[in-house]
Amino acid sequence: MRRIVIVGSGGAGKSTLALELGEALGLPVFHLDALFLQPGWVELPREERLRTLEQLVQSSSWIIDGNWGGTGLEVRLAAADTVVLLDLPRTLCLWRAVRR
Repeated sequence: MRRIVIVGSGGAGKSTLALELGEALGLPVFHLDALFLQPGWVELPREERLRTLEQLVQSSSWIIDGNWGGTGLEVRLAAADTVVLLDLPRTLCLWRAVRR
């Protein structure tokens, strides 16, 4: 596993899993929220997000977590060798998101 995509509902634990896997496997971790949100919760324009993502997936190894709509999921999936889907109950995800 050298190129890992982690997807799932908000509150499912994507970022936590990404950090733990990154540490265990020695891979760089990229959170889409951190890449695509500017201060004040301002989103980067879609074209810039896609450009950033296309450059990122060219690297030989990475873990990318996040669920941004319109951010080239197909780009991430095509470049990945491993996909992790966190499919947890909605009530648990909601509770975790509210707890944050």
